[in-house]
Amino acid sequence: MYRYITYYEIKGVIANMIYLDNAATGGFKPEEVLSAVDAALKLSANPGRSGHRLSVACSERVFACRRALMEFFGGWSCDRTIFTKNCTEALNIALLGTLRPGDKVVTTFAEHNSVLRPLQYLEDVGVKVTLAPLSPSGEVNIAALASMVHADTRAVVITLASNVTGTCPDIAKLRSLIPPRTLLICDGAQACGHINIDMKGWGIDALAVAGHKGMYGIQGSGALLFSERLDPRPLIYGGTGSYSRSLAMPDFYPDRLESGTLNYPAIVSLAAGVLYLKSHFNEERDKLFHLVSLTHSLLKEIPFVKLYSRPNYVGIVAFEVNGSGSEQVARRLSDEFSVCVRGGLHCAPLMHEALGTSENGLVRASLSPFNSEREADLFVKAVASL
Repeated sequence: MYRYITYYEIKGVIANMIYLDNAATGGFKPEEVLSAVDAALKLSANPGRSGHRLSVACSERVFACRRALMEFFGGWSCDRTIFTKNCTEALNIALLGTLRPGDKVVTTFAEHNSVLRPLQYLEDVGVKVTLAPLSPSGEVNIAALASMVHADTRAVVITLASNVTGTCPDIAKLRSLIPPRTLLICDGAQACGHINIDMKGWGIDALAVAGHKGMYGIQGSGALLFSERLDPRPLIYGGTGSYSRSLAMPDFYPDRLESGTLNYPAIVSLAAGVLYLKSHFNEERDKLFHLVSLTHSLLKEIPFVKLYSRPNYVGIVAFEVNGSGSEQVARRLSDEFSVCVRGGLHCAPLMHEALGTSENGLVRASLSPFNSEREADLFVKAVASL
């Protein structure tokens, strides 16, 4: 029988825990985000579904978040800033809503399954997908990738930061090497909130955002920002609060892609996260790079640890312990030392194929600016004791 778990029970569990799984979901939220969500839960209405003052106020708050996201990422317009429940949904809208049988797409071995699986489905229905290989260290060779893109290539789909190694390809350089008409669709799950992203400056046509990772939003927050070169068709049909007499979906954005009630508390959390990042971005970036570099250098001193990542700005440290199964190592770190990391393939099977780690996967520690040097030191000592 289900039993309600109290806040104090959860607090007792995490009191002595070191959370290093922020690439899966951010374990730390600024007080500003928590306060904004608390206020939204205590009193809110359905944005855009009623004409009373509270509903209108919520609608205005939603629009303010659209504008904040659009400005933060150098996006194209507020109406082409769509709220989703996560980055996966945003990628599905961008891919399934845009690509059609006969289109040609180039992607890479570094991609997450949130890109690979929609593309696999599209390939089954007639889209031609070409995969660009990686270097033995998991790097994307931009020139080699660009050479696979031709005048009739509909889109290039690429991650802005690998969720396995933290490597960040040069997107502006890629844009300069591919045909102007080719769409550039980017998975920003691990990059957003950690690196400066300029959609217009880099020539990105679609950016999928995970709100609950580097953006400090809560789970259930995500977004898709896209240019006027994309006209994605909806994947979900339903009420939008607009043109209710028509049985067809509205032909304008954002309504065309936002059926049903919006997740207002999640959107509010994302808005608060953006505001926090605007004020703290440089210090957060520098601290995270320092923590990753420190963790990397300490792990490098352990003879039975092999590193698969380099210091990076997105918080990821990937390694293996003496050829052991990564999930077993992660479980031991949790059970014996109260350290939260992730083992396995991290939903990126082709990246592990390129790295030669498909059999055992890798242990991934993913840090946040809210972690400390002491936690990094205790984590490495726990690994060393294995």
